[in-house]
Amino acid sequence: MNGYEPRGHPEPDGDGASAERRRQFAEAARDERPDLARLCLLIAAEADPALDTASADAVQIELDALAGRLPFAPAGGPRPWARNVAELLGARLGFRGTPADYRRLESSLLHEVLRRRRGLPILLSVVWMEVARRAGAPVYGVALPGHFVVGFGDPYGAHVLADPFDGGRLLTDEDAGVLVAGATGAPLTEQMLTPAEPLEIVLRILNNIRAWAAARPEHSAVQLWAVELSLLLPSHPARLRHDHAQLLVQRGDFLGGAAELEEYAKVVGAVDPAAAAAVRRQAAAARAMLN
Repeated sequence: MNGYEPRGHPEPDGDGASAERRRQFAEAARDERPDLARLCLLIAAEADPALDTASADAVQIELDALAGRLPFAPAGGPRPWARNVAELLGARLGFRGTPADYRRLESSLLHEVLRRRRGLPILLSVVWMEVARRAGAPVYGVALPGHFVVGFGDPYGAHVLADPFDGGRLLTDEDAGVLVAGATGAPLTEQMLTPAEPLEIVLRILNNIRAWAAARPEHSAVQLWAVELSLLLPSHPARLRHDHAQLLVQRGDFLGGAAELEEYAKVVGAVDPAAAAAVRRQAAAARAMLN
């Protein structure tokens, strides 16, 4: 892990703190206007329980301070905003990404991205958005398939895109099409350029963490908490219940996994009785592992 060892769960005497973080996460996700930075910090605290309230507050203060270094309301529309943020964060402070960042869990943790000035496209975009928003910029996230970027201006009118992973390089829609084609082989569509909602961003971050852990079986605990946080979001794919059950069984919690499989069977039973029956057979097989 290049010097960083994630913790799947706090030590036993930290279980109460973990439960409190989960409660705060669920509550924050249901706010009328979810605080993206706060949700990202609550995710980070699952990997790094040393990230306490004071440390999280320090991250928010740092984002405020960075916003204070931007010129206020530059004339000329969205492009000067994008250039100013790229000049500060990309050119002067060195925030950007490299291929190696995809191999590090820190690249998905907001406090570590601020410390290292390196991260995945989506976390670097969170930094761009949070700093720019605090400065008054018309900014939003753009969840391109395979590569998250940031938009400035009116997403349905005059706008400019920036790629924080590339230091804030300004993009045309045609450039965005090249990114999409490189990641998926598919053409860019207008729908891909619509603003990403905060909870969509949070779910995508958690999916990235799950993918990182899934490739490293020794970190199944990380995969488990990423799934469990995803399940706390007001809206999530029903399939996550099945993924959660499989992880529980994989980690030896056969009864917990069987119970979750039964709950998932109830969800799918109304639309696919055959699939529900197959899931119930999986639940029975999980219980049989106790014999």
